[in-house]
Amino acid sequence: QVQLEESGGDSVQAGGSLRLSCAASGSSYNKYCMGWFRGPPGKEREGREGVATIDSDGSTNYADTVKGRFRVSKDPAKNTVYLFMDDVEPENTSMYYCAAAPGACSWLRFRSHLFANWGQGTQVTVSS
Repeated sequence: QVQLEESGGDSVQAGGSLRLSCAASGSSYNKYCMGWFRGPPGKEREGREGVATIDSDGSTNYADTVKGRFRVSKDPAKNTVYLFMDDVEPENTSMYYCAAAPGACSWLRFRSHLFANWGQGTQVTVSS
C-alpha cells in the first residue's frame, strides 16, 4: 500500500506556471508506476484523464494535450513526484490527482482503473 498526498495547486493566469508535488510513503513506492491524472472533484477514478506517468526507471509518458508544456519528474531522496506545468491554459483547470500502481507504466498507460493508490487531489484553476 502506498499513501499519496498532493500539494501545489493554485489559481494562476493563462501562460503561467505551477509545480505540483506528490509526497509518497509506504513500501516499495519506488518500484511503482506513478501517474498524474485530472478530473472534476468527485468524479470516479475510472473517468479521470491521464496527464503523465513516470516509471521506476525514470521513463516518462505524456498525454498529447500537454506534451511540451508539462514535465513529470521524481526525487527519490524526498519520496516526491512532481508535475511541472508551463504555459497553462484555461482548459487545464481541474482537480489533479497523483496515483500509483505496481507494474510498468508502458503496460498500465493511462488506464486509471488499474491504479489502486490515489491521493485526495489538488485544485488547479487557470483564468484567461
